[in-house]
Amino acid sequence: MDFKYLMIFIIILITLSIIIFFVCKTYFQNKKNLDYQTISPKDEISQISELKGAVSQLSSTIEERLGNFGSTIGNSLTQQTQNTQKSLMEMHERLAVIDRAQENINSLSNQVNDLQNILSNKQLRGAFGEVQLENIVKDALPQNAYQFQYTLMSNSRVDCIVKMPEPPGPICIDSKFPLEDYKKFSSSSNDQEKKDNLKLFHNAVQKHIRDISEKYILPGETADSAIMFLPSESIYSEINIRFPKLVNESRNKKVYMAGPDNLMLLLHTVRAILRDATMSQTAGKIQIEVDKLGNDLNLLADRIFKLDKHFDLARRDLDEIKISHRKIENRGNVITSIDVNEKKQLSD
Repeated sequence: MDFKYLMIFIIILITLSIIIFFVCKTYFQNKKNLDYQTISPKDEISQISELKGAVSQLSSTIEERLGNFGSTIGNSLTQQTQNTQKSLMEMHERLAVIDRAQENINSLSNQVNDLQNILSNKQLRGAFGEVQLENIVKDALPQNAYQFQYTLMSNSRVDCIVKMPEPPGPICIDSKFPLEDYKKFSSSSNDQEKKDNLKLFHNAVQKHIRDISEKYILPGETADSAIMFLPSESIYSEINIRFPKLVNESRNKKVYMAGPDNLMLLLHTVRAILRDATMSQTAGKIQIEVDKLGNDLNLLADRIFKLDKHFDLARRDLDEIKISHRKIENRGNVITSIDVNEKKQLSD
């Protein structure tokens, strides 16, 4: 039952009780006053009847009010029950959504824990960077334009080599992930510790730049530049913000640092260059074939000219043969006519 209706019911009961109390009090006071006066039994009976009528009317009013109140409370309870059921159904649906969200959160938490375990291990962290590098390269370049874990003539193995035409030649891309030094710097508790860890972070990045410059830039085998891939955009940003001199040093050594976004942009540029190179090679092959076709056409023209000469000679020979044939035919006709005249003469 709603607390508001309960309070109303209590107030009504108290009010009715007070009314009944005052009615009874008035009756007994009047009766007490009448004890000092002389009244007739008829008047006393009349007063009692009036009192009974007032009490009866008051009882009817109370019953009517209680009936209305009971009806109101019943309707209120019915409405309250319906609202409660609706609220429970909505709560059940929300709890189901919360359960599904909790399952997703648990799954995400497990994945985050797995990722944290991977990043906390140096070897697994390196493998994570290599896998990310492979995914980016596969998405950006055709399959015949790259090779992973390529061994150079110096026996150094690079994470990826992009087969660019000369110039510039094959470009090496190696993944480096100085996460441990970066985490030490970002979690420093005081200025001195932060300064010391920042220096360690700087030295680690500088060593990676030097290693790539010495191992993966080989004159005659690779291009005169290489790319150091940083799998984390935050680390890439921190290096560019805090170590501008180191960035210039890497550029002087022809080692260019790239985060995931920059590497994707670079590889799209490489893809455009490869496409242009392929078109140039195709155009060169077409030009060679066109030149061969021109030579073949010239040779065919010479042979046609020679054949035409042979045909002219053949026509001349045929004409001479025809002339000889006509002469022979004429001589044969002459001979035939001579024989016929002689026969006629002999007959005569």
